[in-house]
Amino acid sequence: MTHDVKEIFSGESPPAPAALAAKVRTLAPSMTRSMQLVAEAVAGDPAGCAALTVTGLAELTGTSEATVVRTARLLGYPGYRDLRLALAGLAAHQESGRAPAVTADIAVDDPIADVVAKLAYDEQQTLADTAAGLDTVQLGAAVAAASTARRIDVYGVGASSLVGQDLAQKLLRIGLIAHAHTDPHLAVTNAVQLRSGDVAIAITHSGSTGDVIEPLRVAFDRGATTIAITGRPDGPVTQYADHVLTTSTARESELRPAAMSSRTSQLLVVDCLFIGVAQRTYETAAPALAASYEALAHRHNPRTR
Repeated sequence: MTHDVKEIFSGESPPAPAALAAKVRTLAPSMTRSMQLVAEAVAGDPAGCAALTVTGLAELTGTSEATVVRTARLLGYPGYRDLRLALAGLAAHQESGRAPAVTADIAVDDPIADVVAKLAYDEQQTLADTAAGLDTVQLGAAVAAASTARRIDVYGVGASSLVGQDLAQKLLRIGLIAHAHTDPHLAVTNAVQLRSGDVAIAITHSGSTGDVIEPLRVAFDRGATTIAITGRPDGPVTQYADHVLTTSTARESELRPAAMSSRTSQLLVVDCLFIGVAQRTYETAAPALAASYEALAHRHNPRTR
């Protein structure tokens, strides 16, 4: 299934003001440079941009009125007027929320207390952005597929492999057959065995990790239901995904690479997926989870053995 950015967001209601910043972060990498300038301006100063006409915003960003309108539409608004209303709402929301005056940039000489404050704020923002941008229709479809799957394969490398292992072990504990593959060769050879009724999940922040895309493509060709968890809804991985779950695209810094920020949003998405599956399979999931706790109890308290 191919996914053009416009196709992904067409037919949706305009995003709520609180979700606007999340959508800008998600879509900015796929925009033209001129559209990025407009998106960065509205996300950076919603109050100031809300006071501008379409001509004023075009002049501020050194772009054209047509670019401003195209950017508004790509973000999910019928026109610039609707975007201005959302910007005014976002400005009011930010004013009432009074977010702490810290940034995500961590300097090499920052006191550890500042590091804690900055990371905590950035993690909170990443989670909020991911929750705001997550398509619950796509999530529900992914939950439905995984709940009845004969087998679930999860693909990821690097930091995403840790998230994949976390999801697989959770699913195993509620009685589902799930495997996390980090070796790209084994991932492909296992994907060859999949068929209709199975589920394959690819986790890749960039959406372009070849070692993750290849087994997903094989699973897709074999008829398995495929799911992509990615920060790039227009990335190559979505060509082979029946369902796309989008994570927040957080800002990187020298001391905080994408591997850290992406992991936070990925863990939220896989937890949502897992809880949804556990809800749908509760009659079998609850006894399986209880049995796994009982089997491990003696390791936590040897005296009970």
